[in-house]
Amino acid sequence: MTPTTPLYDIQGLAFGITMSSLGVVILQACGFVTGQLAGLSMLLALTTPLGFGLIYSLVSLPFCVLAWYKKGKAFTLRTAVAVLGISLMTSYMTNAITIEQMPPLLGALLAGCCIGVGLIALFRHNASAGGFGVLALYIEARSGFKSGWSQMLFDATIFTAAFFTIDIYAAFYSLVCAIIVNLLIAWNFRLQPPVPDPLKSHES
Repeated sequence: MTPTTPLYDIQGLAFGITMSSLGVVILQACGFVTGQLAGLSMLLALTTPLGFGLIYSLVSLPFCVLAWYKKGKAFTLRTAVAVLGISLMTSYMTNAITIEQMPPLLGALLAGCCIGVGLIALFRHNASAGGFGVLALYIEARSGFKSGWSQMLFDATIFTAAFFTIDIYAAFYSLVCAIIVNLLIAWNFRLQPPVPDPLKSHES
């Protein structure tokens, strides 16, 4: 299996979707919230009469447009597959897996590790989980500022609001999870430079 074979990206996307979904299921079982646009949508759903699905769709739309124009059709389509896959897999795992008891810190650690490696897999295969991840990758491509650090800044804003919206202990452990996710991405993922086109090189 090489990066030029379709199976290479399929297995990477499948792994990223599965691990990210498992992390979300653990968060839900522990009563925590997630970061990024999903976390923002959850908080807005708690404080407005609108449902989570509608809010998430509305806040995701500008980032989908950004992905289409700045990251290309392939990235946008793969991201759409990842978002749909995580939505379906999370729903399935929620019904298939029963977590009766888990220490809060362990839950935050496990969820952070699962989501972190899941997002890294999606990034490595030219996709994201949507939302702030798209903008973070674009910022890294333009400025070199690591996507993990960008997402941590985004999450800091969301969890500051969470401390005023949900139980303070749940908000704290949710923040711990988000820190783990973004540190894993910052320490273990780096955008690779584009591969030169041999035909263009030969022509020049």
